[in-house]
Amino acid sequence: MQHRQLNRTIAIATGLLMCAVYVLYTFHACLLSGLHRSLRQSPSVQPAAGGTTLAPTTQLPQVRILGSLVRIVPLTVEDGATAGKRPPAAPLRLVSPAATNTTDGSPKYRFLRQQGLRPSRHLPDALIIGVKKSGTRALLEFVRLHPDVRAAGCEVHFFDRHYAKGLAWYRHHMPPTIEGQITMEKTPSYFITREAPRRVRHMNPATRLLVVVRDPVTRAISDYTQARSKKRDMKRFEELAFTNGSAGGVVDTSWGPVRIGVYARYLERWLEHFPPAQLLFVSGERLIADPAVEIGRVQDFLGLKRVVNEKHFYFNSTKGFPCLLKSEERSSPHCLGKTKGRNHPHIDGAAIDRLREFYRPFNQKFYHLTGINFGWP
Repeated sequence: MQHRQLNRTIAIATGLLMCAVYVLYTFHACLLSGLHRSLRQSPSVQPAAGGTTLAPTTQLPQVRILGSLVRIVPLTVEDGATAGKRPPAAPLRLVSPAATNTTDGSPKYRFLRQQGLRPSRHLPDALIIGVKKSGTRALLEFVRLHPDVRAAGCEVHFFDRHYAKGLAWYRHHMPPTIEGQITMEKTPSYFITREAPRRVRHMNPATRLLVVVRDPVTRAISDYTQARSKKRDMKRFEELAFTNGSAGGVVDTSWGPVRIGVYARYLERWLEHFPPAQLLFVSGERLIADPAVEIGRVQDFLGLKRVVNEKHFYFNSTKGFPCLLKSEERSSPHCLGKTKGRNHPHIDGAAIDRLREFYRPFNQKFYHLTGINFGWP
């Protein structure tokens, strides 16, 4: 008798267990099915001007699951003044309608903020401050291959043209980053702007500064070549570089392409506000000949693990310039653009010799200030 009663109890318990498993399975199936239908039916997100992704103007999609109404909201939705914006492909979570408040005090997002998981904009940790036509764009594109570097895509010109707009304006032009990533910006004209060193120090005395330099004679010719590509009726290089229009005259230091090459004059201003340890000098010649070596130095300077190496580059013999096997924007091999690796016009050899003679004492002073002999002729 007792044996029969025990068997009956086991059978009842087994049946109840199977019912519970079935109910749980049905619940999860309904949940996933409802979520899938809602995602398919929800309006698409359209990118706004400037690359910002805006949430649709309609209400957040709702799903009714087992009699409960829930809304689907992005896990990393911005709060405060940026509510309504969200990054593309944000992960989703289910919340009740009463929990959709996204004010700063919302407990729902406090954990994410504490963990630094929500991207936000910061003032730059590092700046490529110059020098124009020495390889600053190449350096930026090469270092952006590192996953821990985010950089403004365009030259912002904050410290030379837009300083009156304030640091909040400048921060708005920086890319969103997460904890552990470095924010970077490049504007080559900062190097020669008199007020820039003081302004950068005011923003952050610990800012790391990168300076790309190359033989000032080659740099001047490259500068001229770029200007002439935009203005076909420009005078010949020799006419602009010398006061009497020929190599036999005095070097015209009032002409921008010549004046910029006196690197020591501008570096002294930066050293009045920043210690030498916060400046890294990158050789424009070596950046072309062996980009992996120079980028290795840059990664060390920025405190990054050496991720970018020779496997990221190939040499384009036609352009005479290193190109990328892949980059942040494209996974296929490509070069930096049509404007890189331009063919320089023929310059009178006597003019080149005269310019080298002019720059030699300034180069020696620059070597002394940096502690680096760049080996320019």
